[in-house]
Order: sequence, then structure tokens, then C-alpha cells
Amino acid sequence: MKFIFTSLILALCVTTALAQNAQPKKKVQVQRTSTSPKIDGFLDDAVWNAAPIATDFIELRPVPGRVETKEGRTEVKFLYDDYAIYVSARMYDKPDSVVHELVSRDQIGNADFVGVVFDTFLDGVNGYGFFVTAAGVQFDAKYSLIAGEDESWNAVWESEVTIDDKGWTAEIKIPYSALRFSSKDIQNWGMNITRKRTGTNRQTFWNFVDPKVDGFVNQSGVLEGFKSIKAPLRLSFSPYVSTLISHYPYNTPGVKNTQATINGGMDVKYGINQSFTLDMTLIPDFGQVQSDYRVLNLTPFEVKFNENRQFFTEGTELFNKGDLFYSKRIGSIPSYFNKSELKSTDKVIKDPQEGKVLNATKISGRTAKGLGIGVFNAITNNMYTEVEDLAGNRSKFESQPLTNYNIFVLDQTLKNNSSISVINTNVLRQGSAYDANVSAALFNFNDKKNAYFIDGAGKMSYVTADPIKENRNGYSYQFQLGKKSGTFTFNYEQEFADTKFDPSDMGFYTNNNFLDQSINIAYNKYKPGKWYNSIQAWTEIEYSRRFKPGDFQSLGIFPGVYVQFKNQWSAELNANWLAESNDFYESRNGQVYKAPESYRLAIYVNPNRAKAYNFGGNIVRIKRAMFDGVSYNYYFFQNYRVSDKLAFGLDLNFNPSYNFVNWVGFNGAQSVFSRYDRNTVENTMDAKYSFSNKMGIRLGVRHYWSDRRNKEFYALNNAGGLNAYTGPALQNVDRNYNVFNIDLAYSWVFSPGSELSITYKDAAETNDKFLTKRYSRNFDNILSSPQNNSLSIKILYYIDYLNLVKKKG
Repeated sequence: MKFIFTSLILALCVTTALAQNAQPKKKVQVQRTSTSPKIDGFLDDAVWNAAPIATDFIELRPVPGRVETKEGRTEVKFLYDDYAIYVSARMYDKPDSVVHELVSRDQIGNADFVGVVFDTFLDGVNGYGFFVTAAGVQFDAKYSLIAGEDESWNAVWESEVTIDDKGWTAEIKIPYSALRFSSKDIQNWGMNITRKRTGTNRQTFWNFVDPKVDGFVNQSGVLEGFKSIKAPLRLSFSPYVSTLISHYPYNTPGVKNTQATINGGMDVKYGINQSFTLDMTLIPDFGQVQSDYRVLNLTPFEVKFNENRQFFTEGTELFNKGDLFYSKRIGSIPSYFNKSELKSTDKVIKDPQEGKVLNATKISGRTAKGLGIGVFNAITNNMYTEVEDLAGNRSKFESQPLTNYNIFVLDQTLKNNSSISVINTNVLRQGSAYDANVSAALFNFNDKKNAYFIDGAGKMSYVTADPIKENRNGYSYQFQLGKKSGTFTFNYEQEFADTKFDPSDMGFYTNNNFLDQSINIAYNKYKPGKWYNSIQAWTEIEYSRRFKPGDFQSLGIFPGVYVQFKNQWSAELNANWLAESNDFYESRNGQVYKAPESYRLAIYVNPNRAKAYNFGGNIVRIKRAMFDGVSYNYYFFQNYRVSDKLAFGLDLNFNPSYNFVNWVGFNGAQSVFSRYDRNTVENTMDAKYSFSNKMGIRLGVRHYWSDRRNKEFYALNNAGGLNAYTGPALQNVDRNYNVFNIDLAYSWVFSPGSELSITYKDAAETNDKFLTKRYSRNFDNILSSPQNNSLSIKILYYIDYLNLVKKKG
């Protein structure tokens, strides 16, 4: 405790507010051309000769504000015509210092890169980024104040690079169909250019990006001089055909072990006008999406998984406002199950966990006056569970009805990167199943220097009645204020939810009935010293009570410090202290459990990843006051880059816990806890081989094992304490859980926007009620258990309507 409070006092004493002096924005002219340059990476086209040069790049890291040298300078030029904008970039360097690892599209890997970001409405809020590495690999992303960098956004554009005795060059063509911009006759765009030298971890920007100032797009320069450009008809089709062969040894009469399907569908993009785009996927196929990394969950809340389906990650920044949209709800993780018709003697033959997405549609964009509008709709098909009774009779019942998901968003940008928004989500289910609706109003206000802010949200949920849930309204609000730019930052936040607020049908939500408050202060030193490049230190205090009846829940203090050293290694040390708390969820019946006081100390080490061989990891120790409980986490990773084409990675994670106490089951209505030991081991191996910047193969293999070895049982008493358990012995409460996954994927971008992909997956899962000691035995058992194997082949072809018209002409 002395250490924690001392660090808090020191952080307050040594921090000082730094005045934000507005820096003038750089400007450069874009030049119209009547002759399009050839995109070949050689900057010898005569049209480039008279174009103005953007140069004198300024360093962001490791030394913010340092101007690049003449010997290592960057020179970028811009041209435009009626169809596209063109970029030429010359990066001066020693040829043997240019790093150029081959990776798949939308990856950087270990490579130098150059990129340009356009803020086409000059509002400092949204941007489109186009990057190319020295190996010729394309990376594009969308930027916003809401979602930061959305690297899942994709566009179709051209680029080529060359490496020569002066360094390397890049030539880029970005068609207007890849952008959204206004219809003004004369317009200027916000623009910034960045260059990264991976070998020295040096990143520069044309217009200085001050690390002490919050935001990235708002620190762009200006690209001046566009005249009489018009957005073309943005219409493209991406039809696909795929086949899936899967095998699982059901070995059950009437159920095939091997199944084969042929699927077909199409993605459509249509530019409604210069600002708005419609995206639609018809009968999508997600069979090639990376497998979820499943874990043994002993908490009372569900696990949140990452979204890997591109349609639900690309261009969804508007829909993610207010934290009301968890896209895994759509098809992948259904939120509605009705298994009340099942008898205890029924045997489940088939119980699908993923619903089929029939179609999904997004309409989004922003007007010239800064009004963002988003409309989202998706429909998933029915899901049926097949069961068999004692007599061998089989029947099906609907475990997930036909469901319609909707989102509507209005987001008005204001001065100083501020905004106000309204959002509504609703889930409509066929038949007697309940429906759900959530509405929210949000605001975000910043001062002129983008240093001080206040933001907040008010939310209301409504769930209709059905046989499971009652008709109810719920409310929630959140607000925070503070300072987000400068060497010293701070914020205060308060969040409230009543006992009936429930956005979980379309969002991710664990619990309601709380009033939480937190204070965070941070000190950020970005100017390098003798032995470090940057230092960040912070302390956060969190306090929680229930809304009704207003009793105490938890109190925690979380200090930490991060340092990046001169050799590009970094280390982070953080700790936390949690006071004894009142946990109303662990018991699973609403009864309070007095969770013990606990301490946590962790150190994380990350290497210079530019090295061909690099390694790092972390060590974590958690100590609980009850029963001398202790847990450790040892994580080690290593990566080895054999060549620019071939690389391997290995992650090892070992997490032993001793004398931990949690809920284990019920004896009638009585909640029973146990003292237990637990081991968790997770090994992940990945490899990649790139044939070119358009073709490669990737392999991922993962084995996860976790157990629970109960030692003693306790009954939860009315005061929240634990008494010795004297009831009948609990059966089948030990756990031994294994998951094994193989994801092997080949991809070939045979034409811009078009791709052939072949994916093989192997998945196995066991969840036993008896223990299998030793990791090697568990690994052997999961390999010998029933495996779900699948092979998917998919061909997607990109068709641009304008190209069809040109060919017809």
C-alpha cells in the first residue's frame, strides 16, 4: 500500500501541464495532368517533373520534432486527372538498409513503408490511408476519431515499388472510386504522408504529428488545388463460388460423417452519391474465417471473442459508437436459446452454435457539413437442435428463430473535433420469441487546442416479454471529463446502469445495477533521454457501488509505468490492489460473496522486432488473502525470420493457480464454492511463406489445456462468507478441457480485388469431468479424440462497373 500511494503522490508532484502551441499546417499543391503516369515504380515519366515536392519530413519516433537528414530525405509528389490521384515517392537510403519482408496484403511485417492519408472533407475527423512497403505489399485503412485505425477496410488501387542505388521508390494510383469527397468545384483535402524505416524503428511525417496532442487525422497538412473533380459511379460486384467438404465422426445412424456443400453469393458496393456507400453481402460464406480461440471459462460471464469476418469489421466505425454493437451476435454467437422443451433423458444429436447469415447490408457516409449517417441490417436463418429420446425417436426444436438485426446512427461533427450522436439498435425475432431495442444519445466536446474534453452518453433499453424474459425498460448513462493532450493527462469517469438495463441482444454486456467511478492520471515523456526513448506512467483508482440498494461493490488501485529503451526494447511494470469486495455474481443466484483482498504484480518485456530473431514475454503474480491463494502467469514468445519469404513464431503460456476459491455448483438452492488448483497451458505456433506480394500460405496451430482440481467444498452463508460444506458430495465438478486447432490457408490475389483461397481446418474439443494429469497425456488425448476436418475452396472475382463500360466501349 505504501508503494502504491507513494507512486500516486510522485506522479502528481512531477507532472506539469504543457501549453499547446498551435503549429501552422504544411501545404502542397496537387497538379492536374492530361497524361496518366505509368504505375511501374520508376519515376521517369515526364509528367512528374514539374509537380511540387512535399519534403522535410519530421520525426515522430524515436525523437519527436527532429527533421530528417538530406541523405535520408523523403520526396513525394501528387498528380490528378478526371479518374484518379497519383503519388510518387522517393525514399533516399542505403540500398542494403532497406528492409523488405514479403507478407500477405494488409500486413506490414518487417519492412520499410511509405503511406499517404487523405482527409477528403478537411474536417480532421475521418481519413483514408494507402500504404505500400518496400516489398510492394499494399496496406490500406480507414481512420476516425471513433474507431482509430480500421485496418479491415479495403479498397482497390494500384502500386509498384523499386529498390535502386539511391534507396527505393513507390508509385501509386488511387481511383476516385476508392474515396469519398465533396462535389465542390474547387476543394482542398487534409493530407499527411508517413515513412517508416523499420531497421532503425524511425517514423517520420510530412506534417508533424505531435505525440502530446490527441488524435492523428486532425494533425494533417493540406493538399491544395483540386479543380472540377467529380466522384464517378462507384459500383462493383464481387461474386464468389465456394465448396466446403467437412468430416466429423458422428458414427450415428442417419447422420453423415462427411458432408459436402457448394455455395455461391455476392458482395456489392454501390456509391449512392459522392458521400454515401451501400455495402451488401448476399448469402455470405465465412467458412474461411480464422477459428475462435476457445477457453475454459470459470467466470459467471461469457467470453468475448474477436470478430474475424471482414464484412462486420470493415467500415463499421459509425455502428460501434456507444459500445452497443457486438457483431459476433449475428450468426456466430446467438444470444437466444430456448431449450426448455428438452428432458433430462434426451440426448442432443446436433446443436449448431452458428446461425447462417442470409444477407447483410450497410449504408454509411458523411455529408459535406459533417453529418454521418449509418444504416445496418442483417438477417440470420433459423437454427434447430436435434435430440433423441430414450426410445430412439428423434425430433427437432427451434433453438434460434429467424432474426433481423438493425442499427441506425446519426453523428454530427462539430468544431474542435467534437460531435453529437444518436444511435438505435433493435433485434426482431420471428414468432413468440422476445425482441430487444436500445437507444442512445452521445456527445463529445473538445476545446480549441484539443487538450480538454467532456463526453458522455445516455442509453435506454427495452425488451419485450416472452416465456423467458419479462417486458422491461432499463437506463444507463456515462460521462467523463479531463485533459487528453500534453505531457500530463487526467480524466474522471462515472458510469451508471439500473437493474433492468440490458443491451446484450446486440451488444456485449456482462451485468447491470452499478454506479462506477474512476480517476486516471498519466505522465508521458516523449523526448528521449540518455537511456530511453519514451516513458509513460499512470495511476487509476476505481470505485463501484450497486445502484440498488446502494451497497459497496469494489475498490481498486492500478499504477503502472512503460519505458522504451534506446535499443528499441521496451518494458512495462504494472500492479493493482483490490480491496475485499462484495461480489453479487460469482454465486450465480444473486447472493453476496465476500471476495478476498488481492494483489497483482506484472512485468512485460518486448524486443526490437526488426531483428531476425526476437523474443519476449511476461511474468505475472496474483496473491489472494483467502487460503493463501496464489497464481502465476509465465508467457514467452519468439519469432524467427528465416528470409523475407519464410518466418516462424511460437507462443508458450503457462498459468498455474493454487488454492483459488470460486463457485462450483448448487446443492438445491444453496450455492457451493470450492478451493481448487488449476493449470492452464496454451501453445500456439504459426508460420508463413510468401511466394510473392500477391500469393502466400499461412499456418496456425494451437493447443489449449486447462483443468480444475477441487480440493475442499464450502457453503456460501448469508453474510457472504464460506462455511464447511456438509451436504451430499457434488458429482462431476472437476474439469479437464482441451482444444486443438489447425488453420492452414493459401491465398492468391490474381487480379486487383480478386482472390483464390484454399483453407484447411482441423478442430477438436474435449470437456471432461475427470482429470488427466500431465500435459503430454492431454495432448495425446486431444489428438486421438474426434476431429472436425474441413476443406474450403473459394474464388472471388472483383468486377468494376466502370471497367465493364470501358471494355464495352
